[in-house]
Amino acid sequence: MSLGAGPLAHLRVHDAMHTGILTTDSATPLRVVARLMAEQRVHAVAVTDTDNAGQPWAIVSALDVAAAATSGLEGTAGEAAATAVVTVSAADPLEHAASVMVEHRVSHLIVIDPGSGHPAGIVSSLDIVAAYAGATPWM
Repeated sequence: MSLGAGPLAHLRVHDAMHTGILTTDSATPLRVVARLMAEQRVHAVAVTDTDNAGQPWAIVSALDVAAAATSGLEGTAGEAAATAVVTVSAADPLEHAASVMVEHRVSHLIVIDPGSGHPAGIVSSLDIVAAYAGATPWM
C-alpha cells in the first residue's frame, strides 16, 4: 500500500476513530467481558495493566471470545487476550493505520493523542472499510 495516493490519503485517524476505549482488568472473567462487548456492541476491549497506571497491554477481540467459547475456556480477560496492543497517532494518515493493521495482522488499533501521549480512542478495520467505501459510521 502506498501512502498518499489511495482513497484514504486525505483522512486522518482522528477522522475515523471512536473516542474512548472500553477497558477491563486482566482478572475480569471472560464471560463478563463478553457481556460488556455484547451490551456495548463492540468487537474489542482493551485489557489494562494495573501495575502500569492502567495502560492497555492487550486486546480481547470478539474472535478471542469465540475461540474461548469453542474450547470451553472459563478464564479471564488476561488469559484470553491474544492480541498485543498496537498503536497509531490520532494525527496519522488513515492509510497508515490500515497498513499497520495489515502488517501486524490486527483489526483494532489503540489511538494515541499526540499532545498527551495517552490513549484517546480506538480505530477498527471496519472504520477503515467504511472510510474506504465513503461511509461515515462514526458520525
